[in-house]
Amino acid sequence: MRIGELSERTGTSRRLLRYYEEQGLIVSAREPNGYRDYDEAFVDRVMQIRGLLDAGLPTRIIKQILPCLNKPRAIHFEEATPEMLATLEDECRRMNERIRCLERNRDAVSAYLAEVRRRQPERRVTAGADGSVGRGRAAVPDGV
Repeated sequence: MRIGELSERTGTSRRLLRYYEEQGLIVSAREPNGYRDYDEAFVDRVMQIRGLLDAGLPTRIIKQILPCLNKPRAIHFEEATPEMLATLEDECRRMNERIRCLERNRDAVSAYLAEVRRRQPERRVTAGADGSVGRGRAAVPDGV
């Protein structure tokens, strides 16, 4: 697939995809006209890279651990420096903290939604003709 399609499918800019390629995180073949051609597998790979970057890992560390994400796994022990291992342990701790925080937030939002739905079953979200969203009461017969 060309870079534009990879960009669309992953929500990653073309410029950033070129950067990933410069950093050795992804590779492309070249068509006779010079266009980049990416394998289908790079859709998942780019999403993994983005997730690792979002988790705070630098590209130099991501490059070292990307082989661990492949199946079968190709771990290069000679590249596992004490600094890299310490960085990964710190990042793993940070990810676990973020996961716990996200789980707490998800549980709080779910509890809130459940309580609102339980207490106000007659309320609903409505959309106007112009696309605006508002809240209104369901029609309730007189005397109820």
